[in-house]
Amino acid sequence: MTTSRPALLLMDFQPAIVARGGSPEIFAAARTALDAARSHGIPVFFVRVAFRPGFPEVPQSNVAFTALAAAAGDALTEQSPATQIIAELAPLPSEPIVTKRRYSAFTGSDLDVLLRGQGITHLVLAGISTSGVVLSTFRQAFDLDYGLTVLSDASGDGDSELSELLLTRVFPRQGTVVTAAEWVAGLE
Repeated sequence: MTTSRPALLLMDFQPAIVARGGSPEIFAAARTALDAARSHGIPVFFVRVAFRPGFPEVPQSNVAFTALAAAAGDALTEQSPATQIIAELAPLPSEPIVTKRRYSAFTGSDLDVLLRGQGITHLVLAGISTSGVVLSTFRQAFDLDYGLTVLSDASGDGDSELSELLLTRVFPRQGTVVTAAEWVAGLE
């Protein structure tokens, strides 16, 4: 018999990103999930996007990240306050902060190694933005054979229609979509 071992991934809850799709309601839902995960012994991983000074990880062929690097200056470098996890969701010293280099939490990071090292088989995703980090991580995690749950109210996007489409039509085909409160209730 196979048992599912979940982990909560809180993704891109950093000042540089939340300004474009975050809200107090999303932070509150993410906090609800965070508190529940901690109280139930579910591992929590924080994911952020950040780069080395000068953005050597971004080739000119990557249109999205080249534009982002040009507009961000030093704001998206690893040491910048804009790339740190927001205070509302402050990680504990024992909770890993994974630095990624693309939209997916897996790309350019050691996330898969950390998850497999802890025997994680199911990911509970929350993040900013639904059409960015949540979608990219969801797709890659599915291809890596992780079970998936998306916390609909702990994920946000600057494009609410696109977010709604993903949450109601795309993600349910390969995982579960619930609110943070519904997920917490399922832990009891």
